Amino acid sequence: MATVSVITPAYNVAPYLEAAVQSVQAQTCRDWELLIVDDGSTDSTPDLARRLAAADPRITVLQKVNGGISTARNMALAVSTGEFLAILDSDDIWEPQYLAEQLAVFAAHPDVDVVTSNGWFLGGAQDGQVARPYPDPRPQPTLQTILADEMSIFIMSMFRRRVYETIGGFDESLRTNEDYDYWLRSAIAGFRFWRNDRPLCRYRRRADSISAVDIRMISGILRVYAKTRPMLKDRPAELQTLEAQTARFERESLAAHARMALTAGDVETAATHLSALYAHGGSAAIGVASFMARRMPRLLARAFQLRRTYHGAA
Repeated sequence: MATVSVITPAYNVAPYLEAAVQSVQAQTCRDWELLIVDDGSTDSTPDLARRLAAADPRITVLQKVNGGISTARNMALAVSTGEFLAILDSDDIWEPQYLAEQLAVFAAHPDVDVVTSNGWFLGGAQDGQVARPYPDPRPQPTLQTILADEMSIFIMSMFRRRVYETIGGFDESLRTNEDYDYWLRSAIAGFRFWRNDRPLCRYRRRADSISAVDIRMISGILRVYAKTRPMLKDRPAELQTLEAQTARFERESLAAHARMALTAGDVETAATHLSALYAHGGSAAIGVASFMARRMPRLLARAFQLRRTYHGAA
C-alpha cells in the first residue's frame, strides 16, 4: 500500500506522457503508486505506457474504451490504495519536491482534507508565467470563496482518501470543469482546504482556438452551477454568490459567442449575441458594438480584425 496514489488519465498523449511519468519518478518522496489509465487512445500512448510500467513496478497501466477524463480518473480511484490521492494529468509535470511539500502541509494540518497547489504555465502564450498569484494574498479556500473564484483551486491538488470515500468519484456526465465540480462537492460535504502557493508544477497549455475553448469552458461551468444550486438551498449566502457567478458567466458566454461569430465573419450572428449581452447589463462599448453590428457591419468586422491583429486573438 503506497502513501500516495497518483491518478493519471491518458488519451492520445504520446508526446507528453513520458515527461509526466519521469516527473513522478523524480519525486523526493518515493512512496507512491502511479495509475495510468489509457482512455481508448488511438496513437502510441498505450504502448508507451506499458513500456514505462515494465521498467517500474510502482506504475500500473489500466485500459478502457474512450469515455472521458472523469471515467478514466474514476477507474484509477477505484483500484487506488494510497492514503492520499494526487491528480496529475498526462501532459503536466511536477517539480521533484511536489509530493513531499504537499504531504508536509497535511502533516502540519491534520484537519485539512484537500491541499491545492500552484505552478507555471507550460506552452502557449503564457509559457513560463505563474498560474496563480505567488505569494497568494487570497484567504484559504472555503465553499464561499471557491464559488466566488473559480480559479481558487488548482487542478494539481491532493486529497485524503476520506474525501473520495465520502463523495465518490468525478461526475462522468461532465466533459469539462469536472474538477471544479469535485472541489465544490468536497466543500459542501464539509471538507477543509489549504493552499500551498509555492509553484511546484508545470501546467501545459496547448495551442487551441481561444474562442472555442472559452465557450466550452463557460458552458461547463454553467452546468456545474446548475448542478450545485439545489445543494445550496439551506445556504443563502453561498446561493447568492452562485447566482451572481451564473449571471457573470452567462454574460461571458454571450461575449465569447459574439467573438467567435466575428472571427468567422458572421456579423449577423454576432449582432444577435451582442444585443443580448447589452440587454444583460453589457457596457456602453457593447452597446456601440451592437449598434455597429446592425447598422455598420463591415466597419465592425474590420475593426474587430484590426484589434485581433494588434492585440492577439480575442
